[in-house]
Amino acid sequence: MKEFSKVIVFMLNNQKFAVDIQQVRSIERIHNITEIPRSSQFIKGILELREEITPIIDLKDRLKIGEVNQSSESRVIVVSFNSIQIGLLVDSAKDVINVNPNKITSTPKYIGGISEMFIKGVAKLEDDLLILLDLDHILSLEEFNEVEEIIDT
Repeated sequence: MKEFSKVIVFMLNNQKFAVDIQQVRSIERIHNITEIPRSSQFIKGILELREEITPIIDLKDRLKIGEVNQSSESRVIVVSFNSIQIGLLVDSAKDVINVNPNKITSTPKYIGGISEMFIKGVAKLEDDLLILLDLDHILSLEEFNEVEEIIDT
């Protein structure tokens, strides 16, 4: 078993969340998101990043906990998701940390109003809890197909 998992920590509604660093390509400042008409509400648009069209998902909207109010602290976490690149719009990106797998507990059915299907577990840090997101389940098959269509247009 691995001694530690390396994760990117980010904020949504003053709560710490994290994703596995191995799925993260980069963290970007927000600039010129082009809206896509008739797309799902949580898809805010697209950005061109390194000559690749990248759909931008408002992670708060996707998790049904509000919407990101874009500010100078807001970031797009660019992740690899089932062979495509997606940007996750978050309130802010904080740190890269190591998480001891022994400090991760199973997920309650709902935590902070977020369905367990989006969460891998909860890590107990010294002074806080860290919600570990499961990016493999962040989109349904239908939503994934919608994102692929956006990229292919």
